[in-house]
Amino acid sequence: MTLAVPSQAGARFERWLPRLVITPIFAISFLFIYGLIAWNGYLSMSASRLLPNYEFVGLQHYAQLLDNERWGVALKNLAIFSVLFIGVGLALGLLMAILLDQKIRLEGTLRAIYLYPMALSFIVTGTAWKWILNPGLGLELVVRQWGWTSFNFDWLINADMAIYTVVIAGVWQSAGFVMALFLAGLRGIDESIVKAAQIDGASMPRIYWRIMIPCLRPVFFSALLVLSHISIKSFDLVMALTAGGPGFATDVPATFMYAMAFSRGQIGLGAASATVMLATVAAIVVPYLYSELRAKK
Repeated sequence: MTLAVPSQAGARFERWLPRLVITPIFAISFLFIYGLIAWNGYLSMSASRLLPNYEFVGLQHYAQLLDNERWGVALKNLAIFSVLFIGVGLALGLLMAILLDQKIRLEGTLRAIYLYPMALSFIVTGTAWKWILNPGLGLELVVRQWGWTSFNFDWLINADMAIYTVVIAGVWQSAGFVMALFLAGLRGIDESIVKAAQIDGASMPRIYWRIMIPCLRPVFFSALLVLSHISIKSFDLVMALTAGGPGFATDVPATFMYAMAFSRGQIGLGAASATVMLATVAAIVVPYLYSELRAKK
């Protein structure tokens, strides 16, 4: 009986040790993530301007957002960027995955080339494409030096087209990541299904369209979730490539929030825009997590 007490205490300590180790990290994470989210939410309903002011003003800043022309441009740009970035990224990634799935020569080299842009930060990507698309030293200058003196590609400084340069840079970086997801999904499909379809006389394009691509539905949802998250918080890419210009023609909610909160001394308005962005992300992520947890149950 005297030996049972230390063994029981040791077993109890071993059972509680992981919880003791995790608890401080969890508490700090909870404080600095959810605590700051709550603080930002309160600032969005306060009279804060250059410095935090905790006088409650309700939804005044949210009403100002609706009347703010720059915020309307930011939302429009986000819609354009998100639709094209997600749509083209998914289509291009799927196409590259199907091509690599044919077990072609140099597959490893091509896969590394496709994935390389994902290893770069959006700051590097934006800076590189800023050089490439600069009319004075990039693509336009090179093509004119080759003899096509009438060639014109000034999207980067064109207020109506500049947002599409952000799409080009974003797709270039993310398509390889989407390709890797789809390729893993294609390689996970049972080959006996494909062989059975071939015996029935189905062509490879028909097999992909009717059998293999529908099997990638979970991969589609995962890629869609990741790309949607990237598109909503695409701050660094826009700042490196266009800095929101010309003027504020390529503003997105993330750059709008930064400009209001840190450059123009309107903390309350910036906090309100950040809260709207958070609600948008939650509207995408929460239903997905709920469906995943419900499926596992």
